[in-house]
Amino acid sequence: MQTTVALEGLEFFAYHGFHDEEQRIGNKYSVDIRIGLPDTKAGQSDNLADTVDYGQLYQIIARRMQQPARLLEHLAHDILQTVASTYPQLLSVEVGVTKYNPPIGGVCTRAQVCVRETFPIVP
Repeated sequence: MQTTVALEGLEFFAYHGFHDEEQRIGNKYSVDIRIGLPDTKAGQSDNLADTVDYGQLYQIIARRMQQPARLLEHLAHDILQTVASTYPQLLSVEVGVTKYNPPIGGVCTRAQVCVRETFPIVP
């Protein structure tokens, strides 16, 4: 059995982008994260220490979103790696980073990059 914990639609105004102008003027971004955990004791214990702390997860993402990056892929990868190192019991992590109104020379509501990694079960 596996438990999934997700935070969806975390919104940030940040200064990411390949072009220097994007890093000067900023843009709206959102982040979605899905974490797979082994069937945790939290379902029976009702204890936060037996699962992933949503507040801490949000803080990890918020801190990373404050640091400018050129590529969404880089942001998503950094978030994934930080979460995985913070919570070594994870079975999987999927991170989606979305940029609203990307400068592509045409109409596009948003661009998104998703990264996913699975981890071996540790006995």
